[in-house]
Amino acid sequence: MAVRAKEGAIIMRLVMTIFGGLLLLIVLAAAGASVWFWFKPVGVNNYVNKIMISFAIDTPELMTQLGFIDNTILDFHSGKLADYTKEQDEKSLAKLHKAREGLNRYGPDGLEGQELLSWRITAWFLDDLIRQAEFEYGGYRLTQISGVTVNMPQFLTDAHVIKKEKSVKRYISRLNEFGRVLGEVKVRVEDDRDNGLVPPDFVIEKALVGMRSFIEGGASENPLVTTLPDKLDEIGLSDEKKADYMVKATQAVETEVIPGYEAMIALFEELLQNTDHNAGIWRIPDGDKVYTVALKSFTTTDFTADEVHNIGLSEVDRIETEMDAILVGEDLTEGTVAERVRVLMEDPAHQFPNTDEGRQQMIDYLNALNDHILSIAGDYFITMPPQPLEIVRVPEYSEDSAPGGYYNPPALDGSRPGRFYINQKDTADNPKWTLPTLMVHEGAPGHHFQLSAAQLMKDVPILRKVYPFSAYAEGWALYAERIAKTDMGIYDDDPLGDLGRLQAEMFRAVRLVVDTGMHHKRWSREEAIDYMVSKTGMTEAEVTREIERYTVWPAQATAYKTGQLAILEMRADAEAALGEDFDLREFHEVILLNGGMPLGILGDVVDEWVEEEKAS
Repeated sequence: MAVRAKEGAIIMRLVMTIFGGLLLLIVLAAAGASVWFWFKPVGVNNYVNKIMISFAIDTPELMTQLGFIDNTILDFHSGKLADYTKEQDEKSLAKLHKAREGLNRYGPDGLEGQELLSWRITAWFLDDLIRQAEFEYGGYRLTQISGVTVNMPQFLTDAHVIKKEKSVKRYISRLNEFGRVLGEVKVRVEDDRDNGLVPPDFVIEKALVGMRSFIEGGASENPLVTTLPDKLDEIGLSDEKKADYMVKATQAVETEVIPGYEAMIALFEELLQNTDHNAGIWRIPDGDKVYTVALKSFTTTDFTADEVHNIGLSEVDRIETEMDAILVGEDLTEGTVAERVRVLMEDPAHQFPNTDEGRQQMIDYLNALNDHILSIAGDYFITMPPQPLEIVRVPEYSEDSAPGGYYNPPALDGSRPGRFYINQKDTADNPKWTLPTLMVHEGAPGHHFQLSAAQLMKDVPILRKVYPFSAYAEGWALYAERIAKTDMGIYDDDPLGDLGRLQAEMFRAVRLVVDTGMHHKRWSREEAIDYMVSKTGMTEAEVTREIERYTVWPAQATAYKTGQLAILEMRADAEAALGEDFDLREFHEVILLNGGMPLGILGDVVDEWVEEEKAS
């Protein structure tokens, strides 16, 4: 999970608490030893776990996402939602400072091996959160892609598991809680406005479209209600009880949720009259400083905005040359690279039908791709994920705000598999030749290998298993795209598939340019759109969605390519140092089986492995 500029203390709290839910079970279930650990940590690992546990109870939503103690006798949270008030953020920030000060009592002096690594990762993480929290008004709290009006409905329909009658009651409790949350966030948006923090006009307009769409049709047609009957059928309730719970859910949406949305809509309509069209985060108070801190957070490096911009320009030139060679080989020679890619994108011969049957054909194709990749992955990886992968459609109600695909990791208790969500609003958005790279990125050997492997680590704090470092996570997924060609031979007989890989890499390289362009060089929204269209072959509508996402999530888009280039450089250095003794499977084990971390620390880990290999 990554931290945008200042959904600030709220996101800080969410990021922190995601790591706590599992540990809470350990404390409650392991009795004596854990109770002692709770009061008197022994060693850095236990102290880090204590920090995470202390934040866990603040965010019931994230405990449910972990899927560890919901619907057990230890479940005290799954009928609740978090506190979104300013007062709670202030408490969380004070707790964060105290946690960071306490960490110094446990290291780094006297530590070695995994304990030292845990200390370094935790110190970087806490310092990063504190840097971001310095900006009380440093980012947009509710946008077209983020905030409770976007995230909470999908959480309630997708993450809240209904497996018995008590969990139905808790679901309805959360529907009522949602009304409170909307009220609390509205107060925060008003406070943001009073302190000079209002999103650009195009962000407000798109947020309004989403909010209005969600409540049109009334409570009985709302996804929070219409997704419930099938779940009630699955747990075998009587018709009378099902009818009663449907009435209660409908009432909760009618009396709590819809009025909350209506009030937020009215506020955003007011905000629209008092904003401007500038895209970059420089437009808000301390915006330049906010962006510097965001770059450090997302790239986990000290690169300046100018350095990131220039890396992007260089990569765009390289990738464009490689794409041109493939296109020429396919007898596509007229027009720019982007124009020729667009021709292929729009060719019906490469598209699945935009029907239910066509969507299923796409998912079947992705499953077949995944099976093939898994069948050869053992030649390149030592540890294979024991957790299964499901490939499913993005929920229809969130397709407009969702990316083309994304991955959710398995529940830590094994109750939920890893899931690759594919956006199938329009199957033409994903021609067949683009799908192998998307599959590699989200599934094997990309995020599914990465996040599943992290869950297998032993004797490390939970922070090491469920980590917030975007450059590592997304960098690995892009590295996986590269090795699918260079090592695994996925595209040996598929030049268009390789073009899809390069198109995806171009997309990430362009992000370096447009993100720094808007937020540092003060490009307009339109300048960024024009540049991205000219280089990617994407439609203006697709690019507009992307650019508007980067507007509200400064620097996040820079993490991907920065991480990939760093891992490639680490591998090249290791190969040069070890020569014939370099073992790719061992290199991958070092990268994956230590979990996520800042890139500088990862480089040190790889260097240590190289020295150990030399010595042996």
